[in-house]
Amino acid sequence: MPSNRPATLVTSGTTKFFASSASNIGLCIYKDAVYVKMFGPATGSPRPVSLPSYALFTMRDCLTIFASFNVPPLLGPVFESHMSSELKKKISGQTMAQFAAPACVQLLSTPIHLLGLDMYNRPNPAGGLGLVTWHDRWTQIRRNWLTSSAARICRIVPAFGVGGTVNAKVRKSLMEKLS
Repeated sequence: MPSNRPATLVTSGTTKFFASSASNIGLCIYKDAVYVKMFGPATGSPRPVSLPSYALFTMRDCLTIFASFNVPPLLGPVFESHMSSELKKKISGQTMAQFAAPACVQLLSTPIHLLGLDMYNRPNPAGGLGLVTWHDRWTQIRRNWLTSSAARICRIVPAFGVGGTVNAKVRKSLMEKLS
């Protein structure tokens, strides 16, 4: 159903989330499957990526997409309301939110990513011998959490922080020309 709001006001919502998620997640899942096979255990030929790993990679990407496209328009006004007038002259609350939300969610999504990788790299055999316990998995995730989060933040900020801010400004400018 079409919205009666002006195009300049339509920036986020369920439709945008699902459209962005479908394209981004599809490509990222394919990339992840290729990467885990390329960089996974060197023993034998690569095995298929398991459904649990795919599900964890999908969850990771949904969190990033949601934080990149849906959270900033909600968080921007909150930041703006707590900013001094001097700070508002230098940066908008929306811009701060566009950088902060995708970066901060990496602290939550990185353990999900690492669990997906660990489940591929250290599968539990069907026979039950040599089972990897949840404690073992958590120890491995915790060991890599900080450095992996920092790496993911460094990858996400240019794409969704800078890219999101530039995209929003270009989009707003073009939409204003349509009005």
